[in-house]
Amino acid sequence: MSSFPTFLAEDRRLVILRLLHEQGGYALNDSVLHSALEAMGHQVARSIVRDDVGWLEERQLVTTELISGRVLVATLTERGGDVAAGRSRVEGVKRPKPRG
Repeated sequence: MSSFPTFLAEDRRLVILRLLHEQGGYALNDSVLHSALEAMGHQVARSIVRDDVGWLEERQLVTTELISGRVLVATLTERGGDVAAGRSRVEGVKRPKPRG
C-alpha cells in the first residue's frame, strides 16, 4: 500500500496530465498549473509543481520549455495523452477512473 504523500504525488501528476489534455494546444505554464492544482485541492508550492512537471518530462509524458528564464511551459506528449486518458499506465501516475 502506498503512503499518503505518494498517493498525493500520483494524483497531482494525473491532474497535470488531464489539465494539459483538456487544452486546445496541450500546453500550460507552471503558474496556471499551480493555480489549477490549488483549485482542485492540491495546496503545494510552485516548486513542487515544477518538480512534478520535471518528473513527467523524464518519463516522456510532457516536454518543457523555459521562456525568458522564468516561465516553464509544459506540453503534453502523445504518450502523456494516452496516460491521461487511461489507455496507458505509468508507475507514479494515478490511473484515471472511467468518466461518465
